[in-house]
Amino acid sequence: MTTIDAHLAAVRAGLDRLGPHQAQAARERGAVLVDTRPAFQRDADGTIPGALVIERNHLEWRCDPASGASVPEATDRDVHWIVVCDEGYASSLAAASLRALGLHRATDLIGGFQAWRRAGLPVEVSDPTGDSPLRGDTQLNHRPGPSPTPAGPPS
Repeated sequence: MTTIDAHLAAVRAGLDRLGPHQAQAARERGAVLVDTRPAFQRDADGTIPGALVIERNHLEWRCDPASGASVPEATDRDVHWIVVCDEGYASSLAAASLRALGLHRATDLIGGFQAWRRAGLPVEVSDPTGDSPLRGDTQLNHRPGPSPTPAGPPS
């Protein structure tokens, strides 16, 4: 096993990973689905309706309620975050990072967006005119740096 494979396996052992239908059911019970894929992937493949879009480089600051740069959904450390990447690899590492911050219910979607789509769950495709179905502040997703405020996290 390569080093990243061993690390990924160890990280996943500490997560309660969810399949697409389990994630949908959890969302219906109040979990927050977070799509961390970059804009080019969302534009090419579509989005999960109602998912919160937070690109990976902003994730910890947006989900940590104590960061000063958190999203409104980050009400406390008990939020059930379900991280979604394209195929379910980066999301495992991201969920582990959220858990390391004390967000103990963070997990990820097995197989990522591609598994969600294959499962036949709802997907919205971006409008080629530029009108995007994405929810969230996309301006924040494209700003350099992890914080929407001048007092961002330490470098």
